[in-house]
Amino acid sequence: MSAELFVLLDEIEKEKGISRDIVLDVLNGALLSAYKKNFGAVQDAKVLIDEETGEIKVYARKNIVEVVENREAEISVEDAKQINPNYEVGDVLEREVTPSSFGRIAAQTARQVVLQRIREAEREKAFDEFSNRANDIMTATVRKIDRRNIMLEIGDTESVLMPNEQVKNDNYKPGEKFKVFVVEVANSVKGVHLMVSRSHPGLVRRLFELEVPEIKNGTIEIKGLTREPGSRSKLAVMSTVEGVDPVGTCIGPKGMRVQAVIDELRGEKIDIIKYSDNPAEYITQALSPAKVVSIAVDEEKKSCSVIVPEDQLSLAIGKEGQNARLAARLTGWKIDLKPESSEKAE
Repeated sequence: MSAELFVLLDEIEKEKGISRDIVLDVLNGALLSAYKKNFGAVQDAKVLIDEETGEIKVYARKNIVEVVENREAEISVEDAKQINPNYEVGDVLEREVTPSSFGRIAAQTARQVVLQRIREAEREKAFDEFSNRANDIMTATVRKIDRRNIMLEIGDTESVLMPNEQVKNDNYKPGEKFKVFVVEVANSVKGVHLMVSRSHPGLVRRLFELEVPEIKNGTIEIKGLTREPGSRSKLAVMSTVEGVDPVGTCIGPKGMRVQAVIDELRGEKIDIIKYSDNPAEYITQALSPAKVVSIAVDEEKKSCSVIVPEDQLSLAIGKEGQNARLAARLTGWKIDLKPESSEKAE
C-alpha cells in the first residue's frame, strides 16, 4: 500500500472534514477482517500500519500462561522464553504472520474504506444541512416527471413529490420552480430522504410567515387553518398587540401579501378571518363571505344553527358544500345552515 494514501487522507481531512485518525481506525479493522477472511481466522491478531512507508504488518497474539488450555490463544511460558528469555506469565507474545500477497488485498481494502467513509461523511453533512428543515418550506426545481411522480432537486439533494402530495393547480414541467413543505427528513443508506408536499396545510402557514413579518415576530398568531388543496383555504388570525388589525395586516397593502401566497399556490383562494374566543362570533367569521342573520349555539353538543339571508344561502354553503365544510373544520363546530325565510315560517 503506497504512502501516498496518507497524503490523500490529509487532503480529505482538510477538504471534507473527515478525521484522518478515524479513517485509519476503520481501515485497521477492515484490514484485520480481510486478513482473517483470506488467510484463515486467528483468534487474536492486530494490524500495524507504517504511516511513512505505507507498509502493513499483521501480528498473531498469544497470551503467555503457565498451563496452556487453548493452543490458538495461548503459549506456555517455557516456549515463550525460547523466543525471548525476558517473557513472563501474563505477557502477550506477538509474532508476525503477514502473507506475501497481503499488500494487494490491503490496497483494495484501503480504497474501499476511504471511498465508503467519504460517502458516509457526505451523507452526514447533507443530513446535518437538512435535519432542521422539517416542517419548513424550501424551493424545489422539477428535474423530470416519472409517470405520476415528480422528481425534484432541492439544494444538493433530490426528492420525489408523490401523487398524493401534489395539487391539481400546479403545472409540473421540467425546470419549474416552486415552494414545497418538508414533512420529514430521514437519513438512509442511500442518503438524505426528504418527504415533501404541495398539499400540506403547513405550506400555507409557512408562506404567510414568509410574507407577513408580524406573524414571525408574534404580533399576529395563526389560530386556525384548514385547506382543500388547489381550491380554497381558510385562515383564522388574531392580534397580540392592541390596535393591530390581524386580517388587514395579512392581506397587506393593496392585497400584496395575500396575493403573493395565492400566486405561489397557483390561484388557490384564501379566506382570512378574525379569530374569536366567542364561538358565535368565530363561526360567523368562518362562514364569510356569506352574511349571518343570527346564530344559536349548543355548547354541550358543540353544534349551532345559523340563519343566513335567503339570497346568501348558496354562498354560505359554497360550491359542493365547500364553504360550510371548511368553516366547520376550522372552528370544530357542527354547523346547520338555514335560510331566513325558514325562521319566519316557524
